[in-house]
Amino acid sequence: MCARALIFATLCALAATASAAKQKPPVQYQIQTPAPPDFSALDWMVGQWTGKTIPNSPPGEMKLSINYDLEKHFIVFHEEISLAATSSVPAMEESWMGILSGAADGAGFILRIFTSHGFITRYRLTTDGAEWRLNPEGGDFTAPGWLFRRVWARTGPDEFSETVQAAPPGKGFFDYFSVKFTRVPPPAKPAPQPAKPASEPPKNSPGSLGNP
Repeated sequence: MCARALIFATLCALAATASAAKQKPPVQYQIQTPAPPDFSALDWMVGQWTGKTIPNSPPGEMKLSINYDLEKHFIVFHEEISLAATSSVPAMEESWMGILSGAADGAGFILRIFTSHGFITRYRLTTDGAEWRLNPEGGDFTAPGWLFRRVWARTGPDEFSETVQAAPPGKGFFDYFSVKFTRVPPPAKPAPQPAKPASEPPKNSPGSLGNP
């Protein structure tokens, strides 16, 4: 009798546990997402730009596109560069894409650049007022021994300058080229078409049904 009572009590306990498990609401897991970086100091750069090198630089032209992406968590750069050859540097045709994000340590921003030559480099972007500096911090595939850095300076509401500096293996930096960028104005909106005059109702022809 005691054994039967013990078995019955055990079954009741298991049934109560199973019933409580069925009534327990499902757990909903959530992943905390980071807040978008504060890109307000770079808002003026968003848009389309064209550039030409200034005197004392290799003759060249550039096209630059800068846009927010993915709910403004990133800024995406696309640039096409065309430089003529000089006595000291060869001609260059290159395009690159960059993705700017907030730095994990909170010090400025990180720009990862992917080039048409296969290089993948990393830069830290910091600002000290009217100038923005991109200093190299390595990368997955960098030009062996070479270092590059950039300086952006806003020179007007719709223009800025860029200076690209290069350091050959074992040597210091020199000014590779400088560019003056001008904003491309947005396309003009098409003029609204004039409204068509309301058409008159057709008149009844002789012999047709209708009001006399």
